[in-house]
Amino acid sequence: MKTVVEILSRKHRDVIGVTPSTTVLDALKLMSDNNIGSLLVIESGEYRGLMTERDYARKVILAGKASVDTKVGDIMSTDLPKIAPETSVEVCMQLMSSRNIRYLPVFEEGKLHGIVSVNDVIKAVIDHQAETISHLHSYIHS
Repeated sequence: MKTVVEILSRKHRDVIGVTPSTTVLDALKLMSDNNIGSLLVIESGEYRGLMTERDYARKVILAGKASVDTKVGDIMSTDLPKIAPETSVEVCMQLMSSRNIRYLPVFEEGKLHGIVSVNDVIKAVIDHQAETISHLHSYIHS
């Protein structure tokens, strides 16, 4: 099965981040403008966490806070498991399922390398299945 590095090589998208002091409203605008569901939180060039739509829904809306007054650093997720580029898609699926999360930060030699979403993982599985079906189809007809 595929690995995270293969997923990242196909994404063709720069990782977008904000600082912990960014307002949630500004972060949401950035997410909307880029049609993404999460933002990396970076401070002084270092990864600090991830802000997701789920963080917003649960920690701002349901808590009765205002997006304009709340900072990303107050709601970001900081306890996500970190994966390596060599991590298999199966391990990603297991982590996402067992932890009920949708995003995994990818680190290589201690440096942030990218982010993998549940949609990326699903697409990798579908692509792998299509490839297997194609190989089996070719084998049967040869």
